[in-house]
Amino acid sequence: MFLFYTFTTLHIIVSIILVLVVLLQTGKGADLAGAFGGGGTQTAFGSRGPASFLSKATTVAAVVFMMTSIGLSLISTQRASKSVLEGAVEETVAPDARATEDASEETDLTPEQIRRKVEELESRSQGQPEPEESAPAPQ
Repeated sequence: MFLFYTFTTLHIIVSIILVLVVLLQTGKGADLAGAFGGGGTQTAFGSRGPASFLSKATTVAAVVFMMTSIGLSLISTQRASKSVLEGAVEETVAPDARATEDASEETDLTPEQIRRKVEELESRSQGQPEPEESAPAPQ
């Protein structure tokens, strides 16, 4: 757990540093000639001169960002091995108060009422119309 929070904190700090370092850099064609297409003499990947401090900091921050991203994904897959559906099944298995009240009311049925309910359910499953209620038999 401590490792997860350490990686998360490092990831957030590196993200902020990466954004700031990228925003501080000047573009390749940032002068007036670049706006009119005058920067065509540069190579495809920029000039071959020595890398500035900001470009080195960008590279280091990008590498650390990628490593923390991979580390966080590995930690989160090991930690969260439980499926979302497992939680849903546990919730549906646990009875609520209304279900227990309904069950207690149904246990007070007479054998004749139980037989009628069974017949009614069988007729519904076969697609037949429900039998009409007759007067209850005296007990």
